[in-house]
Amino acid sequence: MIKNDISAQEALERLKAGNQAYMSAEKSLVDITHARREETLKNGQQPFAVIVSCSDSRVIPESIFSAGIGDLFVIRVAGNVMDDHQLGSIEYAAEHLGIKLIVVLGHNHCGAVDAAINHDPEGYVKFITDEICKAIGDEKDEYKACCLNVHHSVDIIESSFEIHKEEEEHGLRVVPALYHLEDGRVEFGI
Repeated sequence: MIKNDISAQEALERLKAGNQAYMSAEKSLVDITHARREETLKNGQQPFAVIVSCSDSRVIPESIFSAGIGDLFVIRVAGNVMDDHQLGSIEYAAEHLGIKLIVVLGHNHCGAVDAAINHDPEGYVKFITDEICKAIGDEKDEYKACCLNVHHSVDIIESSFEIHKEEEEHGLRVVPALYHLEDGRVEFGI
């Protein structure tokens, strides 16, 4: 197991600072050089946070938090919904990489949330919208529904035995957040 000595609070502060830098940046601020790729290949990855986000192409966690190669362990799925695959990935990151912060990053104007509120999709998309419907109930306000959906995923993560154990033994935190497409701001603790 790789020892990660960054606390959940320090990781959260790094994400907040990175988001501030992102909102005012005119160009990329992160190291994506060949040397950095070789360094992470040789020494392994040491991400400081797990980010569970939507697959929406406008939501790019590495950019949003001004993070480079090896900085974030990102799990992307439409509607930032949870299933056994995402939970397994999160458990791996917490147990084997020593990450102490998990952020569930929803976003406003989410197509998956809109589909759950206003449509009745068929096919595999229905698995996603059914999960979102469980999260939002009868809520029709888009912003509130997005927040409820994020909190539902947080609750699922925290109900995992392994994650619960990591919270108690190692100070792991699970934090809800919402990305605003209009201005790039991340609202933590929604």
